[in-house]
Amino acid sequence: MDVTFTPAPRSTVVLQVEVPADRLQQSIDEAVRHVGRRTRVPGFRPGKVPRAMLERTLGIRRDDPAHPDPIYDEARDHLFQATVVDALEPRTDLDVLEIPAPEWIRFAEGQGAAYRVTLPVRPTVKLGAYTDYPFAPQVEAVDDARVDKVVDELRDQHASLIPVEGRPARAGDYAVISFQGTRDGKAFEGGSADRFPLVIGRERMVPGFEAQLVGMTDGEEKTFTLTFPADYPDETMRDQAITFHVTVRELREKRLPELDDEFAASVGGFADLAALRADLRRRLEASALDQARHAFSDRIIEFAVANATVEIPDALIDREVEVMHDELRVRLAEQGIGYEEYLKVTERDDAKIHAEYREPAEHRVKVLLVLSAIAEAEKVTIDEAEVEAEVARARSRYTNNPKLISYFDSPRGRSYLDSTLRRSRVVEGLVDRWLAAHPDVGPLPHLEDDAGPRGDPLDVSGPTPDTARALEGSAA
Repeated sequence: MDVTFTPAPRSTVVLQVEVPADRLQQSIDEAVRHVGRRTRVPGFRPGKVPRAMLERTLGIRRDDPAHPDPIYDEARDHLFQATVVDALEPRTDLDVLEIPAPEWIRFAEGQGAAYRVTLPVRPTVKLGAYTDYPFAPQVEAVDDARVDKVVDELRDQHASLIPVEGRPARAGDYAVISFQGTRDGKAFEGGSADRFPLVIGRERMVPGFEAQLVGMTDGEEKTFTLTFPADYPDETMRDQAITFHVTVRELREKRLPELDDEFAASVGGFADLAALRADLRRRLEASALDQARHAFSDRIIEFAVANATVEIPDALIDREVEVMHDELRVRLAEQGIGYEEYLKVTERDDAKIHAEYREPAEHRVKVLLVLSAIAEAEKVTIDEAEVEAEVARARSRYTNNPKLISYFDSPRGRSYLDSTLRRSRVVEGLVDRWLAAHPDVGPLPHLEDDAGPRGDPLDVSGPTPDTARALEGSAA
């Protein structure tokens, strides 16, 4: 058997194998026996059918290449599976990602066979600069205006809705209405509601509807006609004139709590407003440091990736596209959205999704390869105890998802956790190394690394739901 390997573009190697006539004949004879066991021929026991009789029974016509030939098909399959393993076994330097179907160059009894197959191999990463960055962390300053914004959000979260008195409805009011829509004097499906809540001016209804509510009073009725826009999602309603009869059932306005010490006590047990503002400032500053570290980490990764050279085989990109597709399905399932429904609403199909994912998938693969190469260069390793700790954390976190727990507990899942921890340690190490060399910048701790001073309720248990929401809104 003659074997040649030829390097090809995009981290592939073309393997060509020449098989002698006797090896080919051996595969054909085995195929005759295997096919004969599966084929009933009157007068013969399974596996004992003469080849000529078997071929006549199967209707094989070798003068017509397009005609089915189960004997040759099985012989090719067995011959390829056996010889490709023999050809690859000595090449321990090749990390073959998958073995695609071969292209047969020759397959002739008495002459032998030959095939070629393009093998994607794990690419070699040539690292460029991944330290000495031409940039530095940027920490966003926390000023009084940012603190005021969070305080305003807290007040909004604690606002109460009170009945409107002594004035008609205006934009921003909370209303409960009943309405009946008719088209050509007839009611239609979805055109009415008994107690429908809305905020006037948010434009939740068809354009122009909420503007008609401005100036109405609690209990007032009104009739008006609107023409639905030409681009309305429901095609049957486009350009249709609809008459609405509306009654205002309730009308309320938002009243914010007074900004005083009592308010500070109500949102977290603070002694006074100054204590609340001081705590919010501390948390915003800690969040700013955390965000600066994450942003700096992202820039380090992109810097390393931009300076690295690597040719990525299509096989790896295809795998990552499938991973991203699976991630989409999981996100939709978590939100209670059916996959087919999502495709219909977004006017997409699997092929379009795969095409959209291909470029980001290629980038993700390159990031993973470059970080793995840096881990090798930096001799970063993860011990078994760390992986076991992550598995234990997964068991605790995903108690209602036994399939996911089983995955993390499997060799493949543990390998995933190991590589994830390794890449994370690489980036964190690069950040810490840069910070150590630039002490003037100061530390950039993660939020979980800085529990803050103990003593008040928020420091013990973390931010209350109210302050957490406000801080998240401010960060966004």
